[in-house]
Amino acid sequence: MNNVLLVVNTGTPDAPDRKSVSRYLSEFLNDPMVMDMPAIARKILVNLIIVPFRASHSSDLYRRLWTSEGSPLLINLEKLVAKLRLKSHDWQVIGAMRYGKPSLEETLRDLGKSTVNKLTILPLYPQFAQSTTGTVNALVDKMISEWDRKPEIRFIEEFYSDAGFISAYANKIRKYDPQNSDHLLFSFHSLPARHIRKIHPGQEYNNCECTVSFPEHGMKCYRAQCYETARRISAALGLEEDRWSVSFQSRLTRSWTGPFTDSVLCRLAEGRKRVLVAAPSFTADCLETKIEIGQSYRDLFIKAGGKELQLCESLNDDNEWVEAIIKMIS
Repeated sequence: MNNVLLVVNTGTPDAPDRKSVSRYLSEFLNDPMVMDMPAIARKILVNLIIVPFRASHSSDLYRRLWTSEGSPLLINLEKLVAKLRLKSHDWQVIGAMRYGKPSLEETLRDLGKSTVNKLTILPLYPQFAQSTTGTVNALVDKMISEWDRKPEIRFIEEFYSDAGFISAYANKIRKYDPQNSDHLLFSFHSLPARHIRKIHPGQEYNNCECTVSFPEHGMKCYRAQCYETARRISAALGLEEDRWSVSFQSRLTRSWTGPFTDSVLCRLAEGRKRVLVAAPSFTADCLETKIEIGQSYRDLFIKAGGKELQLCESLNDDNEWVEAIIKMIS
């Protein structure tokens, strides 16, 4: 085994039942890079409050997401890896999940027992954040430090501006004829505001110029990268500035990064009846896209006065996306 490409996504429960969901949430939320607070406070909050009170509701959502094949996030990872294996003959392509199965930790432990000359890690997050790419990199560093023989390592920490990614996402949106929608909303996963402030302390993110142009201090700023992603995709689509906007979803509290997708959609419903939503912080459809946007936000938009909300399918195992990845790792 010479060149290895390790493709990593966040993860999924083994099944949509309360026990499996509780186990998944516990592993995910107990990660100190996801819930960055003192260890005792995190354990109390996660294990005694969040998981016990959210597991039942979350398992209901996962049951709505589940298909006859299983979890869409896992199925899409397997399909993507299968296509990459067919296209990239010089690479051993392996898919893993940061949380749940197939376990990234177990995958790295197995790789450490073999001969790997070059290891490329591609977390499937276009924009860098400590709670996504950062935690993947931290685990990789920890596990490889225990290997007897260290390979050449390459991390692909973000690809929000990669031409292949932008083209693939723009073409995916183009299939939904955005020119015939009243508005295109780019909905990104939200983060705690403190995560943004850590990247550029002293620069208040709510007053940052990243909403109109990419600032020098935004090189590793998740919010700046999100807005830049939206600008590049909308430019590829030829959309005027007043035809699209940016929002953030899946928040836990009001202190997370906004503007929030649910609030934005309610405002849009007052004058725009047909809205297309794309979620380019995700490269595969999952709970946050198919259920949160495609069902919950659609119902919210219609209740607020809108007529139609269409969710744009994610990249998943799209052939153009596969080609973009191959170019990215070449």
